[in-house]
Amino acid sequence: MNFRRPKPEEPEINLIPFIDVLLVILIFLMLSTTYSKFTELQITLPIADTDQARDRPHEIIVAVSADGRFTVNKKPVDGRSVEALTAELVAAAGGSSDMTLIISADATAMHQSVINVMDAARRAGLSKLTFATQSSGSASH
Repeated sequence: MNFRRPKPEEPEINLIPFIDVLLVILIFLMLSTTYSKFTELQITLPIADTDQARDRPHEIIVAVSADGRFTVNKKPVDGRSVEALTAELVAAAGGSSDMTLIISADATAMHQSVINVMDAARRAGLSKLTFATQSSGSASH
């Protein structure tokens, strides 16, 4: 007769399910990072569906070219500084703060150029701003 106690078996860690879970997580991460490359911003602005442009007597149109030059009511602005643009806006407004400023910026114009127009409008006391866009039907792709 065998009166000895049997030795308890040592616990064994099974790594196969652990490896399976890690591989699924790894595949998920690889797929999600691949898709993030395709979702990078590729923007062509501005395009919007708007009503036909109306002729408003109390408006100032500021055009911003792709290279950062400005025109106020089709009159070129000397220089690209905010101060020069502010002086032109004050002259175009004629002392009226009820004027509407329409910013017509090129789609490839630098963001800073548009911000400069908005800053010059604030300095000139013009609080009504809007942006001109082209309709999506007339945009070339």
